Amino acid sequence: MSVERSTEYLQVVTPEGPRRMAYQRWTDTTQTPTRLLICVHGLTRNSRDFDALAERLAGEYLVICPDVLGRGDSDWLVQSALYGYPLYLAQMQQLLLTLAAQTGLNDCDWVGTSMGGLIGMMLAAQPDSMIRRLVMNDVGPFIPYAALARLGQYVGKAPLFDSVASAEAFLRVVAAPFGPLTDDQWRHLAEHGTEPCEGQLRLRYDPAIAEGFALVTGDIDLSVVWNAVTCPVLVIRGGESDLLLAGTARSMLQRPDTQLVEFPGIGHAPMLMARDQINAVEHFLFG
Repeated sequence: MSVERSTEYLQVVTPEGPRRMAYQRWTDTTQTPTRLLICVHGLTRNSRDFDALAERLAGEYLVICPDVLGRGDSDWLVQSALYGYPLYLAQMQQLLLTLAAQTGLNDCDWVGTSMGGLIGMMLAAQPDSMIRRLVMNDVGPFIPYAALARLGQYVGKAPLFDSVASAEAFLRVVAAPFGPLTDDQWRHLAEHGTEPCEGQLRLRYDPAIAEGFALVTGDIDLSVVWNAVTCPVLVIRGGESDLLLAGTARSMLQRPDTQLVEFPGIGHAPMLMARDQINAVEHFLFG
């Protein structure tokens, strides 16, 4: 197996006009892929969070890891009010149709962390969805306001950093719920989660995405969407998560073809970098 990663771009239609969306493309150069896997990150994260998972699965899949607009290498929007799920769903639908035209692969498996999991759930709930199997990493149909309020305390408020090391120190504090990552994994998140700004470094997302939090004043219940999902689902939960509550995760098992895996000592959200977390995803996708 010879795995290669490349950064590619797609012009997507938005209410502001065309915007450039970046994605990481992982493939085994020794064979033509017959399966497609889409991996979508959380609210303030980016496509490089999935490097370890993508490298592991690229022997079986064409793995595509997009940067949602406003994050990573993708364009920012002028109108911050457009940051939201209608835009994200439209962005991903354009990506899926483009990939289907390029590869002939008309369905996919989906791994989504937090926001990425909700995008996947919403797409999977649509008639004639292209999603064959869905992994929802530490998110479910009920989202407690307390967890959103906690996230709102730091989203869009990160300082500038003098070095990658100082950015890493910041992430180790605000992202402590990610769990016991190795030094190399924390450094990976810091290196690929920052970019130059005014001679310093900033986190690689538009701070304006935080404005949506001001509009949320209570719990969010997406049960109607969840109940419309018909494909097999793996729910991953950090054992200490405040966003995917234990009761919510258990209730999701009432839907047929749903599995649950919990990882103790981790909050929101497991980073899918550790061997046992990657194994859980792989076992579900090929089970």
